[in-house]
Amino acid sequence: MLTVGCPVFDGVRAFDYAVIGEVWDNRPSRPGLPDFELRVCGPSGARVRLGGGLERVPDHGLDALSGCDLVVVPGMERPFEPRDPAVPAAVRAAHERGVTVASLCAGAFVLAEAGLLDGRTATTHWALAGELARRFPAVDVRPEVLFTGEDGIWTSAGVAAGIDLCLHLVRAAHGERAAASIARAMVTAPFRSGGQAQFIPSPVPEDGGADGGDPLARARAEVLATLDSPWTVRRMAGLALMSERSFARRFVAATGTTPLRWLLEQRVLTAQRLLEETDLPVDAVAVRCGFGSAVSLRPAFTARVGVAPREYRRAFRGRDAG
Repeated sequence: MLTVGCPVFDGVRAFDYAVIGEVWDNRPSRPGLPDFELRVCGPSGARVRLGGGLERVPDHGLDALSGCDLVVVPGMERPFEPRDPAVPAAVRAAHERGVTVASLCAGAFVLAEAGLLDGRTATTHWALAGELARRFPAVDVRPEVLFTGEDGIWTSAGVAAGIDLCLHLVRAAHGERAAASIARAMVTAPFRSGGQAQFIPSPVPEDGGADGGDPLARARAEVLATLDSPWTVRRMAGLALMSERSFARRFVAATGTTPLRWLLEQRVLTAQRLLEETDLPVDAVAVRCGFGSAVSLRPAFTARVGVAPREYRRAFRGRDAG
């Protein structure tokens, strides 16, 4: 992947454009790397307005993308607004000629518009994932991962995950040493474990609390206040003065998930906050959240967040955190 194309058009995020340049533009301070050629391509070669008030005159037209080894589509400031149809058409044409195609953050919408994501797994920023799935139902949207791809089509999540994907593509094409050299120059990790789930803020019930009129909200508020208790659906239903069956049915209708799945989610979210904000041992965190022990916490936490509790704490609080 020596020749890399970056399509630019009105509304492209300046950060994403800069990431592509940082990874694949040649720098004298990075000796020993392949001699990359970065092609900045735009519709008709006309000046484009990037996010943040910046402007860029592309060096090439969009047809130059088909002569690249790799095309990386940056994200956009307003991904839901219409854009020049020549952009997804050029990206599709490049892939049909055998070019590997990748997107950063909201750039997944361009790949979806090009029809390249139909029947495939894809991701984007977690805040945009629902809209991507709604607009393109043939795409299997996975909001929990940092990046994903196969058969020459890749997508990544928001901001830093774009760096992760770029380094992964360098590593796959040119080896670990090349990726590590670029990461070192950018002062970033050459590889991050985990997924977007660790960065999604926890939901807080907004439909009433312990004193509200909604019995489901009252039940959830009580559970959240006593997560260390051995909660069951029967016990939660009792708080709402309902039968188990009625409670479960209304709970799913109100929250989109079952009572036990919601309970597990809230316990993991609380564990995340305690790992970030306190010095409690992992065993104590587990007890407070209702898992009983670190052994029970670890599989549930890792399944949702993508990393083990201790790794999570180190990521958010520094390598010396235990």
